[in-house]
Amino acid sequence: MTAALLIASYLLGSIPTSYILGRVVRGIDLRQHGSGNLGATNAFRVLGWRIAVPVLAVDVAKGWAPTYFFPLWDGRAAPEWALAYGAVAVLGHVYSVWVGFRGGKGVATGAGVFLALAPAALLAAFAVWVLLVLATRIVSVASIAAALVVPVAVFVTQGSGPVLWLAVALAVFIVYAHRANVRRLLRGEERRLEWPAGGGR
Repeated sequence: MTAALLIASYLLGSIPTSYILGRVVRGIDLRQHGSGNLGATNAFRVLGWRIAVPVLAVDVAKGWAPTYFFPLWDGRAAPEWALAYGAVAVLGHVYSVWVGFRGGKGVATGAGVFLALAPAALLAAFAVWVLLVLATRIVSVASIAAALVVPVAVFVTQGSGPVLWLAVALAVFIVYAHRANVRRLLRGEERRLEWPAGGGR
């Protein structure tokens, strides 16, 4: 049962939301447009906010659903299994089997995991994300900062334990996933967020 749920977590996480909507709505492969990333930010830039909002919502749900529901179904009380389901869902999102093991950077799906595990910590990270997006209009800066805030907020609200270690691991993973963005930031070349031409399309 547990092995099947781990596989299901990966497959759920690997659903390429922005790729599917790009194909259905615009007839394009989002990997060939904008940054080539299959996350909500690139969907926003290329497809407009009307597509990016459902992409974001589904990508968050891909992390929340297995983390919240699967431990109720597998009969295991240990909290580590909720962490495992969430972590595997994030890996599925970043390395999707359906699109050549490409995907997003794990921010939205990771947020879904912590929506299930540590909502207060996620709220703090989300506040930081919003403030930095408004202040800098650079999503990568906001995403990296928010990821780094999560372990601190988890420690403050829940203390040490498995959730804290997952938060640390996910923060490191998200920073690593943004390594190209960091290089562009250091060169002063990172793109700022703007409304795409045509507004919401």
